[in-house]
Amino acid sequence: MAAFGGILAGAIISTQVTGPLIAQEAERNATIYEQLDLFGDIFERIRSQYVEEVDESDLIEAAIDGMLTSLDPHSSYLSPDDAADMRVQTRGEFGGLGIEVTQEEGFVKVVSPIDDTPADAAGIEAGDFITHVDGESVLGLTLDEAVDMMRGPVGSEIVITVVREGLEEPFDVTIVRDTIKLTAVRTRSEGETVVLRITTFNDQTFPNLEEGLKEAVEELGGIDNVNGFVLDLRNNPGGLLNQAIKVSDAFLEKGEIVSTRGRNVADGDRVNATPGDLAMGKPIVVLINGGSASASEIVAGALQDHRRAIVVGEKSFGKGSVQTVMPLRGNGAMRLTTARYYTPSGRSIQALGVSPDIVVVQPLRRPDAEVDEEAENRPSRSEADLRGSLSNDSISEDERRIIEEDRLKAEEAAQLREDDYQLAYAIDILRGLSALAPADQ
Repeated sequence: MAAFGGILAGAIISTQVTGPLIAQEAERNATIYEQLDLFGDIFERIRSQYVEEVDESDLIEAAIDGMLTSLDPHSSYLSPDDAADMRVQTRGEFGGLGIEVTQEEGFVKVVSPIDDTPADAAGIEAGDFITHVDGESVLGLTLDEAVDMMRGPVGSEIVITVVREGLEEPFDVTIVRDTIKLTAVRTRSEGETVVLRITTFNDQTFPNLEEGLKEAVEELGGIDNVNGFVLDLRNNPGGLLNQAIKVSDAFLEKGEIVSTRGRNVADGDRVNATPGDLAMGKPIVVLINGGSASASEIVAGALQDHRRAIVVGEKSFGKGSVQTVMPLRGNGAMRLTTARYYTPSGRSIQALGVSPDIVVVQPLRRPDAEVDEEAENRPSRSEADLRGSLSNDSISEDERRIIEEDRLKAEEAAQLREDDYQLAYAIDILRGLSALAPADQ
């Protein structure tokens, strides 16, 4: 009887606890179904009573896109055509203006222009706001709708109205659409420094990086003749997460690269580096600015946290979320924010960005600045130019040649400061580290 009483009491307590929960869940489901019925009523009224005949599929797609874009600026619905375009873009070639954009305060904001594209040639800058396309306002449009307005046949002309910080008035920019061919990585040498300019993270990025780095090292006569590497991620809007991981892994021997944390703890993931360093232990400087976003920030954050690189430039964009593209019926797709990513030290850069170790602001060029032509054309004079000056016979011809070569390198460095101050600063850091390195290294 005591046992039966215990079982009966347990059943009563269980019923008292679960009963209200079941009732709450039923009430919640009823509310959801009522709202879905409301949606169906509105859909039918639009279809039957709107002043003009509407396309039902367009209405449904607009409703889906509105639901997704209400979540955050990076979640959206991709129509079959948009999904196909996205697949082409990740392969590195597509038609358009050559800008990566997001949405802020109802307007289209440029994350960054892509190197050697119509937008880049037209002078579009990271942080610009696009308010009108061909005279039509983009205010109130979704990001996808605004992007659709900027698309068009290759060779066609478009006029965009730009608002730029520091300028009082908006201005128009005329751009001719073109086929955008992305070269993911461009490699060159500046003296003894190898500069790796990564413009995007697509399927070509790591193969391009690996091949370009090896070729540049060989051209300099081997790794012993290299004083370091500059990883230029400025105005790189990001791209594929797996490529960011591969690029980070290329310079790390061990340790965590990035972790992602979703809604459920079980969905979290951590990615660790594998042995092998393409730079063979040589120092690295990473260049970033306000146009460096997403995958760029993963690379910069990983190398910074492991103290594998010195990060130079300006604070990055601050996009610390991961989007998953999910195929849908009818060949469309859904881009949904599913996780946040964290650097190896456990920091999220969402809305904060990666802060550089050394802040270096790129000086603004003033095209209207007056040039002192008289000073530029005035010949320089030195002791060697004076009549009757003593000659220097204490050095050999080889030593004289080395001095002249060093002087030429210094002049080239000075010119680089005029052309790209941030890159020149990065190269100066590597020269300094090389000068301080022990002689046997």
